[in-house]
Amino acid sequence: MNFLITGGTGFIGSTMIKFLINQTNHSVLNIDKLTYAANIDSLKTVSNSPRYQFCQTDICNQTELATIIKSFRPDIVMHFAAESHVDRSINTPETFIKTNIIGTYTLLEMVLNYWQQLDSIHKEAFRFHHISTDEVYGDIEHPNDFCTELSPYRPSSPYSASKASADHLVRAWHRTYGLPVIITNCTNNFGPYQYPEKLIPLTILNAIRNMPIEVYGDGKQIRDWLYVEDHVRALYLVVTKGRIGETYNICGNNQYQNLEIIQMICDILALKRPGDYKQLITFINDRPGHDVRYALDRSKIEGELGWKPLESFYSSLYKTVNWYLNNY
Repeated sequence: MNFLITGGTGFIGSTMIKFLINQTNHSVLNIDKLTYAANIDSLKTVSNSPRYQFCQTDICNQTELATIIKSFRPDIVMHFAAESHVDRSINTPETFIKTNIIGTYTLLEMVLNYWQQLDSIHKEAFRFHHISTDEVYGDIEHPNDFCTELSPYRPSSPYSASKASADHLVRAWHRTYGLPVIITNCTNNFGPYQYPEKLIPLTILNAIRNMPIEVYGDGKQIRDWLYVEDHVRALYLVVTKGRIGETYNICGNNQYQNLEIIQMICDILALKRPGDYKQLITFINDRPGHDVRYALDRSKIEGELGWKPLESFYSSLYKTVNWYLNNY
């Protein structure tokens, strides 16, 4: 099949492309605007494959999108392209509105126009897969509660609000126009090639550079962590075997406080490069509107598709720390 991947030089998108090229026979067209978080090097191992193509474009550009889609004739569209850093969304929300909402709308319109012109066989087989986040569900107060696919949306930041908006648009295009869509909401990803503004790579790099490791508030905010390679296996299962119109939550069932994650990274680094990295931990003022806990229930994807992570949290964190040590 032909897979059109938006945002394919980003962290999760590039991992998805490497999976498709290395472990399937599908062809891939990667469209990406190449913003600050893009990393072309993450795809150097597959860039020469005859089944891989790249086109630099903005998903807000209707004319270019229409031309690309018509030429490539995708069987599956996987929509990764998004602004994703909460801190940046607080400082510059307009960028998130443009990319995550207007960009998703534009992509939906161009894909719908293409899909409506397909013959019945290709129309039936087509899928639009929107990759979203657990942050759309908002803060979870009770420690024993988990969000299911039916939980209400309560986004807190401009980032999560823009992703929630995109989710609603995707569902509306399915309900109103019949576009065959699937949505997945995932927890915090980590692994090699992640842009170092997110907690795990930022902690690793600051520690090895002997720079302060900043912790928001008391560091007791709880997140679930998902190794990116486990995530893309789940995404492939969902887009090829999942039910149209459905949402699937994807998580690692690895819930830790931010401070615990930082301390684990310091301990792993101390094994690799002896030193007292924990002395670099510095507590700073909390982020505005900082949610305390996110947590997903993954019963649906386990029950329907049989997916579970292959990696333990510690083994994947260890591999991630090791990768940054060897590549920065």
